[in-house]
Amino acid sequence: MSSKTLPLIAAATIALAGCTQETQNKIGRSLQNWTGANGVLEVYAGDKLVRRFIEIDKLSTASATQGAGARPYRFGYGVIDKNMNGTRDQGERKVYFEISDYSTNYIFYGDPGS
Repeated sequence: MSSKTLPLIAAATIALAGCTQETQNKIGRSLQNWTGANGVLEVYAGDKLVRRFIEIDKLSTASATQGAGARPYRFGYGVIDKNMNGTRDQGERKVYFEISDYSTNYIFYGDPGS
């Protein structure tokens, strides 16, 4: 570790210690979003798996355009796993997706292979 790095780490640690728990959680989520989670999203119709997205960097909650509330859906980018085998195959590409909090049954988890 260089002599320039140590003071930066110390300053960041002191600044983080002065933050509320909520602020620390937001910082942690933004760092995780920045670094990526390589997540998997599975969408179900009843008990049947109907769609799977893999290699998801983050799953975000939509923010209201007016006011401070959140919108009732999540969105992200991931590779659509057409044959639902859990791996990226030829022809499977990264797409944008949205899932509703009202009508969609879904599970989002970190990639078990990582």
